[in-house]
Amino acid sequence: MATFEIEGGHRLHGTITPQGAKNEALQVLCAVVLTDQPVEIENVPDIRDVNHLIELLKLLGVKVTERPWEGVGRSFVFQADELNLDVLSTPEYCALASSLRGSIMLAGALLGRFGRALIPQPGGDKIGRRRIDTHLIGLESLGAKIEDFSLRVPSEDGSRKGKSYGGYQLSVSDRLKGCYMLLDEASVTGTANIIMAAVMAKGSTTIMNAACEPYIYQLCDMLNRMGARISGVRSNLLTIRGVSSLGGTKHRLLPDMIEVGSFIGMAAMTQSDLTISNVALQHLGLIPQVFRKLGIEIWQRGDDLYIPAQEVYEIDRFIDGSILTIADAPWPGFTPDLISIVLVTAIQARGSVLIHQKMFESRLFFVDKLIDMGAQIILCDPHRATVIGLAREHSLRGTHMASPDIRAGVALLIAAMAANGVSYIDNIEQIDRGYQEIDRRLNSLGARITRIG
Repeated sequence: MATFEIEGGHRLHGTITPQGAKNEALQVLCAVVLTDQPVEIENVPDIRDVNHLIELLKLLGVKVTERPWEGVGRSFVFQADELNLDVLSTPEYCALASSLRGSIMLAGALLGRFGRALIPQPGGDKIGRRRIDTHLIGLESLGAKIEDFSLRVPSEDGSRKGKSYGGYQLSVSDRLKGCYMLLDEASVTGTANIIMAAVMAKGSTTIMNAACEPYIYQLCDMLNRMGARISGVRSNLLTIRGVSSLGGTKHRLLPDMIEVGSFIGMAAMTQSDLTISNVALQHLGLIPQVFRKLGIEIWQRGDDLYIPAQEVYEIDRFIDGSILTIADAPWPGFTPDLISIVLVTAIQARGSVLIHQKMFESRLFFVDKLIDMGAQIILCDPHRATVIGLAREHSLRGTHMASPDIRAGVALLIAAMAANGVSYIDNIEQIDRGYQEIDRRLNSLGARITRIG
């Protein structure tokens, strides 16, 4: 287990470019198995979750070739012309697939093209209940047969202490069949999974209450270039007319909007003068607007965002004078992945804000570490916390903590960078799952972060 040692109190100066979007990468990488033709994907971030998914594709038999690429990420060509689906039920596949939640989206693509798939119980952040009902109900509506799956691997010494893997085995006798479905929640990964299954199904599929995040319409645009027939893109009502086969394409990932938001909050907390370049502003939704409500100055310069150093930033109130509430919501609402970042950014603001995390009941449990550092936060319940800003009248103090999930880990990193003294963050593998070489990139701007172990 590796650790970050952070010497706080250093301001950042310069320009940083966000990596390719992690959540989009996990979707479009799964889509490469829908065709036997080459698919080139650019701006792929070098992070743990994405790398694990690439290893999973290789295990299935996908040919992966890295191409030269100038930028934060990488470029790959994938060709799934000789897959070996027998590996689905092997311990190697189950272990790797269950290590990241994004692997669940391979199910729709494999089921759509080959009529066979496996969903080991997925891993990912421990931020509360993350049910997969939307995935299973949607695939079942298209005609998939779903059965329980279990695999027990005995220990090497023959004792009972072996490993067990559970999940679901999916199959279809002929081809999936299009239908109308109303999703019970606008699940991003659920919508992506159903789309990838439906593009090669017989007939027409209508998905109502589909997620419409930029990641979804990037996936749809990519699939349409491959020969799919998806209409209603960028809305929550998708119509998919099935085709018999798909071809290759070239696709570039969007900049990661969560990194953009993280850097905005980081600049404000550390009183830094920072430019975030090539942010694809038209795809950021409410993100700049929400941070401006915290009093943060954000200037647009072409496709860059410039955050000037501010001594103090003051939280807005609602028009009637009541305390500001920031809550997450399905797109085009504010993304839940930035709730932790907004919360930590509010610590040194002037004023108070109620943070309402609606989607996950365990995502705010990292605030006890911030309270230990001197933050004034009242955890009202598992979903709500009130932050009473310090307005820089008091500084946070360094401490020793651990990263519980990707976003909370970066929130703790921001707090440590703004604190007096030295802080330590354990379990930084969680941060590495979503942020590419974050220590090296921030150190180049003036941070003092040392990776230990």
